[in-house]
Amino acid sequence: MFRQASIWIKALVAAAVIVLLGKTFLLTSCTIPSTGMENTLYKGERVLVNKWSYGLRLPFPSVSYHRWMPKQVEKDDIVLFNNPFPARPEIRIENRELFLSRCLGTPGDTLMLDKEWLPSEEPSLSPDSKMLYSYPAGQEDLMRAVLDLLGLGRNELVGYTEQGNYIRSFSHYEYYLLMQKLEDRMAVIPLSKKETNGSHPFVVPAKGQPVKVYPWNAALLCNTIVRHEHRQAAIKNDTLYVDNRAVSQYTFTKDYYWMVSNDPVNLCDSRLFGFVPEDHLIGKATYIWFSSRRERIFQPVQ
Repeated sequence: MFRQASIWIKALVAAAVIVLLGKTFLLTSCTIPSTGMENTLYKGERVLVNKWSYGLRLPFPSVSYHRWMPKQVEKDDIVLFNNPFPARPEIRIENRELFLSRCLGTPGDTLMLDKEWLPSEEPSLSPDSKMLYSYPAGQEDLMRAVLDLLGLGRNELVGYTEQGNYIRSFSHYEYYLLMQKLEDRMAVIPLSKKETNGSHPFVVPAKGQPVKVYPWNAALLCNTIVRHEHRQAAIKNDTLYVDNRAVSQYTFTKDYYWMVSNDPVNLCDSRLFGFVPEDHLIGKATYIWFSSRRERIFQPVQ
């Protein structure tokens, strides 16, 4: 009798060990806590997350981050990751709360985001790419004065519209500076529909690649440098300082990602916590294993 009980105890211990190892190294389960990912995933559903999707993250990334057999995150993947912006930063990465969001931007991508950091429908633009703009000919003196003030006095006229307005070529960054100085005193209209009001290009940092600092991304870069690069950074008079030195660009030591919810009202995504560093990623959501909608059980996550 005691021998039989001993066998059962050993079997239960072995089963528990197998489950623990599987959860640690293979798969984990995640319950959808909110409506932020509807209609892809519904509140209360439970999904399986493959920890090998992007290479297995060692159990303690806070101590020594490494991945076995690393793979790239693909755009539109539904990714499980640890909170990059916890209320208590001293909590180790692996012990922080979990988020599940869709990957919109991978390292090196350029995203067009509006004032609320929502993706724009416009194609991605380089901050330095030139576009044509028109403005009333009668306000040429004001335009020349502002260009001189910004150090852009060499920017010459490139043509005229059929209505007699003047045409000049500005980069996205130059146009941003121009509109800040003009303060609605002049209408400067893009000739191409590619430009959207209030949208700016944001480069998702990639390891070893410099990212230029612009007025619209300075705060986001500063927060990322402080939280995840663990360096001193601050913004003074629209200038980014790293370790008390003014910088016009910064080279990051990690790959980062931009995560979004399906529901724009739900703020549990990169609009709240900024770029997500690679060491916070756990794995890709693969299958729904529980749902109140029976037809969704065992359906792949898409």
